[in-house]
Amino acid sequence: MWIGAGSGNPVPCGASFWGGAPFFLASTSAAVPLYVLNRFSERLAWSTPSNPYSLLLQEKRQAGARLLDLTTANPTEAFPGYPHQDIARAYGALSDFRYEPAALGIMAARQIIAAWYGAQGIPAEAHRIALTASTSEAYAVLFKLLCDSGDEILIPYPSYPLFDYLARAEAVKTTPYQLMYDGGWFMDFASVQKALSARTKAIVVVNPNNPTGSFLKHHEARKLALLAEQHELALISDEVFMSYPAAISSGRQVRSLIGHNDVLSFSLNGLSKAAGMPQMKLGWIAVNGPQKDVDSALAKLELLLDSYLSVATPVQAALAELLQIGAGIQLKIDSRLRQNRAALAILNNSAVEPLASEGGWSAILQIPSIRTEEDWITKLLAEEGVVVQPGYFYDMAKEAFIVLSLIASPADFAEGLHKLIRLAGRC
Repeated sequence: MWIGAGSGNPVPCGASFWGGAPFFLASTSAAVPLYVLNRFSERLAWSTPSNPYSLLLQEKRQAGARLLDLTTANPTEAFPGYPHQDIARAYGALSDFRYEPAALGIMAARQIIAAWYGAQGIPAEAHRIALTASTSEAYAVLFKLLCDSGDEILIPYPSYPLFDYLARAEAVKTTPYQLMYDGGWFMDFASVQKALSARTKAIVVVNPNNPTGSFLKHHEARKLALLAEQHELALISDEVFMSYPAAISSGRQVRSLIGHNDVLSFSLNGLSKAAGMPQMKLGWIAVNGPQKDVDSALAKLELLLDSYLSVATPVQAALAELLQIGAGIQLKIDSRLRQNRAALAILNNSAVEPLASEGGWSAILQIPSIRTEEDWITKLLAEEGVVVQPGYFYDMAKEAFIVLSLIASPADFAEGLHKLIRLAGRC
């Protein structure tokens, strides 16, 4: 069958042209193939069908079963005394809502963020900071800034499962490099070298990583900078968990790439983790590097961000008070993290072993590999009513591991660990 293309020659309707699925249309002469127009971008070509585990979880929730959810990462739900009223008052005190669009963000808000870093000994400069509505948006903007369609970025495995979706939405390819474990986590630079190609534009680090909790070390930062310089790459450093180290720094750890100006890099953070306020929707990008590279990047970021102007005026106007309130939330989160890390001692002399971590909100537990992670999490849910995440969700290199949130209720966290030991003991 042929479909006319304007007033020109007819165009054959086939899968190679339309990217659609065939069906047959009855005609007076014969059944001829007609292809359904696929009207959606291939960037959205993934699907998320329900699997037996998600169906079981849905069934239990609908039945009102008591569940110990050790996956929660939402401070507004994890803390009964969350300061909703204080946040409301911070907004209620505002009296001026005039719209004064600023592509990189209102300078007063950028100065507040720079001062927030400065109080932690990190030499941020307000004019090098750009505001976004979230860290996810910051990634999208940086992928637009650095990559053409089909270009590549290197991402760590294990880490966030979100990278592939964010990159694909920008028509960018992700190529993994490995974080390795040997009593502690470290970057496998051989895998970084192997992953590099002529189309690589940036290397992403998550510092500290989620879920491994591993901080970038100074010698790793130097190697990354050297690679970036040799291959004309940028570094993207996701630092949203930097405020949550597991212990006082040994001096080997890099808290932020801010102040590391050998090569062009971008440090990401935001209210979601820094202040425990995911609902406030404010993130930021600090641009680091040689001044000429920073100036060029900021000029292009200004153009990109001016196209969207996604950051609302009220959150910028209330930022100083939000960060002050957030300091109290951060203390509560830090206390919860320490309490649940200490509870991991429950696993001593059991078949379950926690992996070493230097910070962040997650704990990785190694469990006996006598069954798959899918079987483990399903049995844990079905028999013990405990909800956890499998290691494969974060692209762990092998099985069997599960991942727990360290901001879960301490009572639920400890009970869940006991139930896990009991299940492992029945193996």
